[in-house]
Amino acid sequence: MSSTTKTPVFFALIFFFCLGSSSLFSKTLKIGYSDWPGWVAWEIGIQKDWFDEEGVDVEFLWFDYVASMDAYVAGQVDAVCMTNGDALVTGATGKPSVGIIVNDYSNGNDMVVAKPGIDTVKGLEGMKVGVEEGFVCHLLLLKALEENGMSAEDVTIVNTPTDETAQVLASGDVDAIAAWQPNSGQALKTVEGSKPIFTSADAPGIIYDLLCVSSESLEANKEDWEKVVKVWYRIVDYLMDENNIDDALKILSARVSLEPAEYEPFFKGTKILTLEEALGFWEEGKGLDSVYGSTEIVDEFNVKFEVYGEPLDTDKYLDPSFTLNYAESLE
Repeated sequence: MSSTTKTPVFFALIFFFCLGSSSLFSKTLKIGYSDWPGWVAWEIGIQKDWFDEEGVDVEFLWFDYVASMDAYVAGQVDAVCMTNGDALVTGATGKPSVGIIVNDYSNGNDMVVAKPGIDTVKGLEGMKVGVEEGFVCHLLLLKALEENGMSAEDVTIVNTPTDETAQVLASGDVDAIAAWQPNSGQALKTVEGSKPIFTSADAPGIIYDLLCVSSESLEANKEDWEKVVKVWYRIVDYLMDENNIDDALKILSARVSLEPAEYEPFFKGTKILTLEEALGFWEEGKGLDSVYGSTEIVDEFNVKFEVYGEPLDTDKYLDPSFTLNYAESLE
């Protein structure tokens, strides 16, 4: 075969290779999200076509929470909405991620709910508490006990899947449960006279909620993820305008098949962060008012309770640059 006959084939191969490379870098970003107000809020951007307006191709996939993390580990999505603590667990046991947005912190939706007759955390002494061990509400329970001069040894912890906590409390098998919404709210509805005796509002910053992205996708699609961050803060600005609350509640509640009035308490139990607030929580610090400090605390908890074996380099799980870059673009 002469060199003149080789040339068209060679350039055809180069052409198709370039096509393949281009599609790789302009691929649809797949994001797993689930039933938590700070993540359901993405629905506003979806319904209003703001991602299209920003020129970013995004597909949001709806899961149960644990299933969303499993999908991320399996490579079915590029990013997933997780708490800072669960991002560590997912990283240690499956696939690390990088948190690029602090959407919110839990401000009352995570609760220790006690049966009638138990009015305080101290009233749990000698009682059984249902909680999913190693998850964020286990940490919340321990924080509640600590703040009341107690420890885990003062109660009997009954390992209970979070989505079963309401029925376990109703059965009488436990005296209290620790769970997040909608499970905590379901427990309050199901057991007449039950009440929250400690909530995440009593320990703000103990549970941060993030958008966590694979490092591979961040590297390949940095500009697209910057556009996702831009849309998020467009959503936040929309939510901060009181004139939009009725419309926002209609969109959020429809996603989880509730009426707006039913959904409003869930929304109020979530502190969705403005850009200015998020920048403050992105500052490095040792306490709960920094996402870095909170994540270190959760890492210590996970190692202590053998969720995983060795402490992690938690800084690798957090990247404030996308938020900082967006803030700088507004100046």
